[in-house]
Amino acid sequence: MAKTAVLNIQGEQVGEIELNDDIFAQEFNEATVHNVIVMLQANKRQGTSSTKTRAEVSGGGKKPWRQKGTGRARVGSSRNPVWRKGGIAFGPKPRDYSYTLPKKIRRLAMKSVLSDKLATENLIVLDQLVLDAPKTKDMIRILANLKADKKTLVVTAESNANVIRSASNIPKVETSIAGSLNVYDVINADTLVITQDAVRKIEEVLGNA
Repeated sequence: MAKTAVLNIQGEQVGEIELNDDIFAQEFNEATVHNVIVMLQANKRQGTSSTKTRAEVSGGGKKPWRQKGTGRARVGSSRNPVWRKGGIAFGPKPRDYSYTLPKKIRRLAMKSVLSDKLATENLIVLDQLVLDAPKTKDMIRILANLKADKKTLVVTAESNANVIRSASNIPKVETSIAGSLNVYDVINADTLVITQDAVRKIEEVLGNA
């Protein structure tokens, strides 16, 4: 099984942790990861864009000129899409862009990005992350000790209000819990800081895939 160091909040190694090869030693599947990210982005779309068709634009009830004898093209309404102030042909209407991919595909993508973080040495495992109070300075100091100075995702096993509030004002730092982790958040971060408990929770979920 793959192994990696376990650090404390001072950045010192306090042990090692064995990682499930089925989750943290997978070959990166670019196509699957791309498909899942596209799905996640599509699910965030509001789908509120709307345009008026020729039936919804005000006016245009009267035929501009008689059908024959004028030498001009026949036209029935001044609100047809060709004319100025006319309706929009094939414009967007409110719709739901969301869709879902099979669970097997979503889990394979998650395994791919987690494995990639470990392979590129951008996965940092903490023995624990406990803060007595929500203090931004404390979180900045911890991340500095871990040399996590780029875009960082901090993952805990359960929701921790002190951790969330301590990181909320730090640019390029996001927080998540193991149960809500998604592929986009992981791949978007340069460094993944995760507690031992969160690792085990992820392995428990993905290990059953």
